[in-house]
Amino acid sequence: MAIFLDDSSKVIVQGMTGSEGMKHTQLMLKAGTQIVGGVNPRKAGTEVEFDGGGKVPVFGTVKEAMAATGANVSVAFVPPKFAKDAAIESIDAQIPLLVIITEGIAVKDSAELYNYSLGKKTRIIGPNCPGIISPGKSNAGIIPASIAGPGRIGLVSKSGTLTYQMMYELREFGFSSAIGIGGDPVIGTTHIDALAAFEADPETDAIVMIGEIGGDAEERAAEYIKAHVTKPVVGYVAGFTAPEGKTMGHAGAIVSGSSGTAAAKQEALEAAGVKVGKTPSATADEMRKIMKDLKK
Repeated sequence: MAIFLDDSSKVIVQGMTGSEGMKHTQLMLKAGTQIVGGVNPRKAGTEVEFDGGGKVPVFGTVKEAMAATGANVSVAFVPPKFAKDAAIESIDAQIPLLVIITEGIAVKDSAELYNYSLGKKTRIIGPNCPGIISPGKSNAGIIPASIAGPGRIGLVSKSGTLTYQMMYELREFGFSSAIGIGGDPVIGTTHIDALAAFEADPETDAIVMIGEIGGDAEERAAEYIKAHVTKPVVGYVAGFTAPEGKTMGHAGAIVSGSSGTAAAKQEALEAAGVKVGKTPSATADEMRKIMKDLKK
C-alpha cells in the first residue's frame, strides 16, 4: 500500500517542456512513474522523447490531458507568477491529486488557490515542496528515487532536505510513502492529513513527522496524534538553535514568544507520546528502535 500515490497513478506534468520540467520528468520516468502527458498550451499536439521513456504527448490543457490519458495526478513545474492559474486549471479539471513543486509563489496567490480548492475534488500537495514518493511504485516530484526503497515507514515533512536525509538514514527499512508538504505559510495537504492517511494504511507500521519552527501546525498535529493515531510516531523539529523573532529559512518559520518555538513543539509532541529527536540522526535512531521492536 501507499498513500495518495501508487503504481496505478497516471501522472501528467504541467510545465513539462521547461528546463526543470524536462529534467525531473526524465527522473520520474526512470523511477518507474507512469508519465502519460505534459501540458503546455503553446506546444499542444507535439511529443517529447525521453531516454528509456518513449514519447510523451503534450496537451493544451489539463482537462484535455485527463480526457486523453486517464491521468489522475498532476505535477506542476510552473514559474511562480503562473502557478496560481495552473493550479486553478487543475482544480477545475477535477484532477484528484495536484503536486505543486514551484517555490516563490506569492502568499496571496497560495491563499487564493487554496481557498478555491476547498470543497472541490483536488488534493493539493505543496507549494514549495519536493512532492511525494511511494518507493518502487511511483514518484511525483523531485525526491531522488535512489535514496530508499519500499518499506513500512511513513514519512511526512515540511522540509525537502530533511525528507531526503531521513529517507537516507532509514534506508535499511524503507518507506511506504514519503511526502514533503512544504514549509510555506499556506499549503494544501497538512501533517494531519498525512498522519490520517498513514494511520489508515495497513502497510505503514510507524510514522516519522518532521516539522520546523513557526506557526502551530506541529502543535495541532500533536493533538491529532493523541486523539486518533495508534501507530508509533517519532518527530523532529528543525530550528532548536534559531533566535526568537527572526525569520529562518522557509517563509512560514517565524517565531514570536513561546508560540512556534522548537521547544514548545517538542513539548506538545512528547505530551502526545511522540519521541522527539534533537537531531535528524537521533530521530532516525528512535525509529530504528521501534522498527526493530516491531520485528520481534
